Amino acid sequence: MGIEEYGGGQGPEPDVLVVTTNDVPGYRVQAIIGEVFGLTVRSRHVGSQIGAGLKSLVGGELKGLTKTLVETRNQAMARLVEQARARGANGVLAFRFDVTDAADVGTEVCAYGTAVVLARE
Repeated sequence: MGIEEYGGGQGPEPDVLVVTTNDVPGYRVQAIIGEVFGLTVRSRHVGSQIGAGLKSLVGGELKGLTKTLVETRNQAMARLVEQARARGANGVLAFRFDVTDAADVGTEVCAYGTAVVLARE
């Protein structure tokens, strides 16, 4: 598996800019729309859990689980961007992920931030 399978984020010129910072150099916040989030819950696959358990005995990266988490985070981020776009935003500030167990049957991944309208200075 190549490095491209373990990454995420946006392309070079997104229509909704998502950043982890509270501001964007060269832009000013014209309007604050409010909190937006993208949520997904993934169930645990019994086979991968067994494989992960065996791998944990000898150590090393759990590549299958890593790839699944990357896909899950990318899906949550895509949903956040869809919600921001639908509400008229062209930016999301203070972007974060939150990951929690969901009723012992899966993993909940929530991408969240503040939707804004950005204007070039």
